[in-house]
Amino acid sequence: MAWEFWIEEARRGRWREVDEPHAASGQLRVGTTVSAISRGTERLVWEGRVPDSVADLMAAPAQRGTFPFPVSYGYLAVGAIDEGPADQLGQRVFGLLPHHTHHIVGPADVHPVPEAVPTSRALLAGAAETGINILWQAPPRFGDRVAIIGAGMIGTSTALLADRMGLSRLEVIDTDAARREMLTGLGLATATPDEASGDCDIVIHTSGTEAGLTTALALTGDDGTVVEASWYGTDAPRVPLGADFHARRLSIIASQVGQVAAGQRARRTRAQRLGQALDALHDERFDALITGSTDWSELPVVMDRVLTDPASLCHIVDYRSLPG
Repeated sequence: MAWEFWIEEARRGRWREVDEPHAASGQLRVGTTVSAISRGTERLVWEGRVPDSVADLMAAPAQRGTFPFPVSYGYLAVGAIDEGPADQLGQRVFGLLPHHTHHIVGPADVHPVPEAVPTSRALLAGAAETGINILWQAPPRFGDRVAIIGAGMIGTSTALLADRMGLSRLEVIDTDAARREMLTGLGLATATPDEASGDCDIVIHTSGTEAGLTTALALTGDDGTVVEASWYGTDAPRVPLGADFHARRLSIIASQVGQVAAGQRARRTRAQRLGQALDALHDERFDALITGSTDWSELPVVMDRVLTDPASLCHIVDYRSLPG
């Protein structure tokens, strides 16, 4: 038998037992080793806060069911190919796949995990891919002053990527002292909103809060750009576009990983972008984003706690206790 995790109603999910699937010709079967819970979009899905107007756009690639409920959702999974061509059996792969014990996929739906990247770290390929897309959206130039607001999984992943870019200043802004301490340990400069440096060329906002967006505009220098990478679901944050917003000629640009950023879209496919994300995970600092692990059987009990815990970044769901 196989199992699929379904959200039945707001903040309540369960495992459904289903027939064990098998790969047909031209398909692969992936036995899941680990999947991951992310506090971003996944929390909005868990709480039933996906707007009807974008429900089709926000569906995960391998999602079952439809928003709001019942729906089987998720987009971070690593497993091993156990049915398919002989030369691929046993290969570790990452896919944008829900919390299931088995997946039937096409060859283009999964991507090999580099040998040197641990299985748990490979779950962060989705976060690294989002960070790459953010940095492509309004590319920082050599010597730019950049701030990233929000040290969650996406903000921290973006900061680790931007740290390689020859910036004159990179500062990660977060209100949580424990997160700032973690980032300092990774070699990144941090600040509270009150301490943050201004006159930034680019400010990347990932906190998903109205206060964070307000801070982003305040820190952006004249003619500068805010890259808005937060998604608010059904919320409608107030944006302070009065005062000096127009006088300082500020720009706000949306970034969303569902499409390759416009500046690269003609030259990079989604598969190429994800391949670059997996290569970026050779950086062992990404391990700091793994903040917990749960046996797959406990997911219905722990999902709500993980998604509402501010200390949680990337939480692993471990399938290795499955029989057989």
